[in-house]
Amino acid sequence: MFLASFATGHWQANCYVVAAPGVADCVVIDPGQDAAPSIRQVLGEHQLNPKGVLATHGHFDHVANAAQIADEYNVPLWIHSADRDLLTEPAAGLGADGAALVRQLLTEPMAEPARVEEFDGLTELSIARLNFSITHAPGHTEGSVLLGLDYTGRNAGINRIVFCGDVVFAGSVGRTDLPGGDPKVMSRTLREVVLALPDSAALLPGHGPQTTMARERATNPYLQSAAVGI
Repeated sequence: MFLASFATGHWQANCYVVAAPGVADCVVIDPGQDAAPSIRQVLGEHQLNPKGVLATHGHFDHVANAAQIADEYNVPLWIHSADRDLLTEPAAGLGADGAALVRQLLTEPMAEPARVEEFDGLTELSIARLNFSITHAPGHTEGSVLLGLDYTGRNAGINRIVFCGDVVFAGSVGRTDLPGGDPKVMSRTLREVVLALPDSAALLPGHGPQTTMARERATNPYLQSAAVGI
């Protein structure tokens, strides 16, 4: 499987480009602020053709370039309906300081891409010969989702990676004090969704380094019993 990742923008959000082995089609996950040039470079160097853009959630640092990439390649953007309004009103999902910064960064109002699809009700999405599991995981935002992907590794076993946005990080979890965040809902998501992931799963978060579920289950203070209400 082909996987490229790079961090861009003021908040250094991770963007991912993913393709099945030997396939020229790909998907772009979380094209945030200033991600477009790096995306174009990866696509050109590896002769890849995007078939869709997937957003783990609607915060500006993860979708700022989503419309640009989706329209440039004439592909749909997939996002949960609960976060769809953030595509055109990015400040609505941020605190006062973040909203003020976004207004300074934007040279023109944000708009939806021509093609938008919603994750609502989906448990699976097949695109670019990749089969993603879709799991609603609110708490950081109302429309946060986990995007799971199984693939065959070098040892011929089945491996699982999870693009987890800002739900869980290496050693931490997403903040819940922004508009749309809810600490009680996040606690339930961590307890019922994140902790249900297999230890072998690789977690590819929206910020910072990748990690594993086994490591986070053992060391992440926000995933311990008292923290999640077990």
